[in-house]
Amino acid sequence: MSIQPAIWENRLLSWAHEALNSPAIDRYFEPEAETLNSAYDYCARITRNNSRTFYLASLLMPKPKRRAVQALYAFCRSTDDLVDETRGMLQADKAFANWRARLSNPHPAAHDPVPLAWADTQAQYGIPRGYAEQLIRGVSRDRSQTRYSSFSELTEYCYGVASTVGLMSMHIVGFVSQDAVPYAVKLGVALQMTNILRDIGEDWQAGRLYLPLDELAAYALSESTIAAGRVDDRWRAFMCLQIDRTRQLYREAEPGIALLEADGRFAIAAAAGLYRAILDDIEAHDYDVFHRRAHISLGGKLSRLPVLWWSTTTNTA
Repeated sequence: MSIQPAIWENRLLSWAHEALNSPAIDRYFEPEAETLNSAYDYCARITRNNSRTFYLASLLMPKPKRRAVQALYAFCRSTDDLVDETRGMLQADKAFANWRARLSNPHPAAHDPVPLAWADTQAQYGIPRGYAEQLIRGVSRDRSQTRYSSFSELTEYCYGVASTVGLMSMHIVGFVSQDAVPYAVKLGVALQMTNILRDIGEDWQAGRLYLPLDELAAYALSESTIAAGRVDDRWRAFMCLQIDRTRQLYREAEPGIALLEADGRFAIAAAAGLYRAILDDIEAHDYDVFHRRAHISLGGKLSRLPVLWWSTTTNTA
């Protein structure tokens, strides 16, 4: 099973395969079981406190894979936090260098739970180290770039901060062949675009605008529109374009779920389906992403799970 990549995707696929061929972790001193379990519990708390959707999806996996994806989330969250917690390039450079050193330590400290659980996860599931490095570079991009000229350029950012997560998750879940790679790349772009559309107002307040500037201009929109939080027909048309394209990415990524091991398909389908529902909420509130944050209630998430589960039983490779 294969899909014809879009023009922008060829570049992302080359990065994905480059990292896929990088070595997995080769040196790791495993601590006592109690220390390791405590590290995984810490990662579970980070996941639960920061992403209710990701945490809910992780609960749909067998315990070993659940713990591993929660360690993955904690690694990603901790990396992302470095951008917001540091001021100035020099301080940020030192923080990222220190973080890389902690992550590469073959004897992770017992008091450093995220690197410890993440090292164990990488070792258990043979996750290529190149993906983690690509994520760190993608996240650190926020230190120097706050605008994107086109959707093609924006997908590079989406790959770095989200497709890499999907590709690492793919190793934890298990996959039948490398044919799964392009689907994971597209799903990552779809998930990150959903985050971007949901958080436009919040990101603007932080000085960032993750929207294609050429497409804003095509609809006679500018940064002043974002600053004013103005919803008019031009904004609605622009958002329709963004949402329609993101939904198309979800549709194109969906067949890849059948290429995953059976005990992880439901969790991935749930994560994708629940995030995709955020787009419905944006539409339901007239594309106003300036004065409220789109979300799906717990009841809304739970009500969607049976249909998402059924989709994993009928869509198989």
